[in-house]
Amino acid sequence: MARKKREPGEPIVIKKYANRRLYNTETSSYVTLDHLAEMIKSGEEFIVLDAKGGDDLTRTVLTQIIFEKETNEKNMLPLSFLRQLISLYGDGLQVMVPTYLQSAMEVLTRNQDQIRKACGGNTNTGSFMPIFEEIARQNMALFEESMRVFTSRTTGKTGPAPTKPAASRTAEKDEKIAALQAQLAALKEKVDALSN
Repeated sequence: MARKKREPGEPIVIKKYANRRLYNTETSSYVTLDHLAEMIKSGEEFIVLDAKGGDDLTRTVLTQIIFEKETNEKNMLPLSFLRQLISLYGDGLQVMVPTYLQSAMEVLTRNQDQIRKACGGNTNTGSFMPIFEEIARQNMALFEESMRVFTSRTTGKTGPAPTKPAASRTAEKDEKIAALQAQLAALKEKVDALSN
């Protein structure tokens, strides 16, 4: 039986067998988690299906790739982040975590070229602090928007929030800016301490 050719835009199908082997149906070859990681880096889309039952195992395999990278290579995920992430499972905020993390990664991805240029192979964190501060500002804005959407869904309110007097909005905005500046200053101190 002739194999059906993959349509443009369709993900490559990787089959996972009971013996844990992974088979790339496009290249008709067995692959490893490292191969899949390279496919991701090169922008190739794939899904992983159980060879016997056809269940989608993509999430599990992607998690395995992260586990392997964290175990065998330089760690990228800080312990505090992992602990915070674990603590959100089963929490009421769990619903908004995927959207927030995806948005934050999109901001980082959009700015990665700027960050690389600012660093220029230099490990001096001070050279990319302005970009890092901008990313932190964008992340905070994303988080606030997520909270606003989440709050309106859980309270059943729709439409714009009730308007406040201009003086109250200005004072509230000033407080938020001051709080963000304090957070950024504390973050900069931590980064500076790490670089020394």
